[in-house]
Amino acid sequence: MSEYQKPDPMKRLNIWLPLLLSFILVIGMLLGFKLNSGDVGKEAFDSKSKPGTIEELLRLIETRYVDETDSEELIESAINSVLKELDPHSSYIPASELQGINEELDGKFEGVGIQFSLVNDTIFVVSAISGGPADQLGVLAGDKIIQIEDSTVAGIGITTEGIIDKLKGKKGTKVKVGIQRGKNKKMMDYTITRDVIPLYSVDASYMINDETGYIKVNRFSGTTYQEFMESFEEMSNNGLQNLILDLRGNPGGYLTAATKMLDQMFVDKRLLVYTEGRTYARNNYKSTGRQLFPFDKLVVLIDEGSASASEILAGAIQDHDRGTIVGRRSFGKGLVQEQYDLSDGSALRLTVARYYTPSGRSIQKSYDDMDAYGEEAYNRFKSGELMSKDSVNISDTTKYYTTEKKRVVFGGGGVMPDVFIPIDTTLFNNTFYANALQFIPRFVYSEYENYKTDLEKFKSMQTFNNQFEITDKIFNDFITLVKSEDIKIDAKEMAAAKSILKKRIKAYFARQAFRDNGYFYIMNSDDKMMKAAIENLK
Repeated sequence: MSEYQKPDPMKRLNIWLPLLLSFILVIGMLLGFKLNSGDVGKEAFDSKSKPGTIEELLRLIETRYVDETDSEELIESAINSVLKELDPHSSYIPASELQGINEELDGKFEGVGIQFSLVNDTIFVVSAISGGPADQLGVLAGDKIIQIEDSTVAGIGITTEGIIDKLKGKKGTKVKVGIQRGKNKKMMDYTITRDVIPLYSVDASYMINDETGYIKVNRFSGTTYQEFMESFEEMSNNGLQNLILDLRGNPGGYLTAATKMLDQMFVDKRLLVYTEGRTYARNNYKSTGRQLFPFDKLVVLIDEGSASASEILAGAIQDHDRGTIVGRRSFGKGLVQEQYDLSDGSALRLTVARYYTPSGRSIQKSYDDMDAYGEEAYNRFKSGELMSKDSVNISDTTKYYTTEKKRVVFGGGGVMPDVFIPIDTTLFNNTFYANALQFIPRFVYSEYENYKTDLEKFKSMQTFNNQFEITDKIFNDFITLVKSEDIKIDAKEMAAAKSILKKRIKAYFARQAFRDNGYFYIMNSDDKMMKAAIENLK
């Protein structure tokens, strides 16, 4: 996801003219195809831009070319060709994809409120979103969706996209869903009235111990700040003194969501980030000094998948010595996009500025070589950077200094953590492990009914973690399932993978009992970054 902010109406005028001039080729093509009269396009722009020539070329292709052509595909291809000459994050969003992308950023969609997993051609309910239409009707985790309307959807090769198309729909409309529960072969029919469903960006929030809280944020959407504050308030009421904020794999989103969260981490007024571009005047984002729920120590977890808004937050914390950054070097994306809706329902997301951390450093890595930019994740692994801090290549050696301790920090390619944690390569070449992982959700969903009574006895995640064991019997039942799928089993590989597979199976059982909090609680219980974070807080 690109680092993105909603356009400011006062700033639109400042960048509209250069936008037109820079993309006259694209807009000329759009006008040439979308308007009946070619003269309209000629009147709209300066004659030097030659929109008429573009229209003429495309009309000739349409009317004279030897084979049939798709006008929409030609336009989209031409637009993408122009954008490739700019930067990696300016992008064209077709009308067919825009709704889904906007829903993810806005943090809501219209549908039935089911999180599902497609396993072996069967739709399993991971969870019914709390308070949503499916939840209110009693749809449960582990239920299997067999029919949608009058169509059977189990065992027919349906795709995830096909399921979403059938379940999503306008608020107030109804959809009939046939469900099987547990070992009961009789299908139960639910008629679900669609509603507005939240897309949560806070995956998990819980107290690790009496003093330390944990919040996992998967993206920065329109609802992230509210979700964060609700979690923050609940933990504050439970004695929160220290916070671990997990931004691993978070690709970014709205800039303002990040700055609002940052505002709650400072007791005074501080510069958090500033943006500036060729036609985009410098804009400073500052904390207000109105921290609603004061806390002491802070650790932020990042990795090579943490980008844009995640880097804004981590960079500000590091520059002001507010907390400790633990993990591996972040992605390195320091460009700001604004989104412009086009007349055909598509949109242009255009880079208009760069952002800079409080010390003045740009996090953006070089994109002079677009191929290398796209392959950098692999190159980091190949160079050994993910395994050793000494292998990190700092492209910009300009020294910047933190505000409190005057520590040296660098820009030009992501945020370097204060505490480096190498990636775990133990099972990287374990083929059995890679193949077996995919069967864990299916196994747990099918076995959940057998253990449901036992799971309901656990009133806390800590008690569950301490007392619920994935026995060898459970593990052997899982291996039996894997064997039934003709997966080749190497005894040495299976032995090496046994402990981590057991933990993942346990985490999925915890998800059934405690939702996503349970899953992350188990997965974090012996996570190296979490251990380093907790040790740092001591």
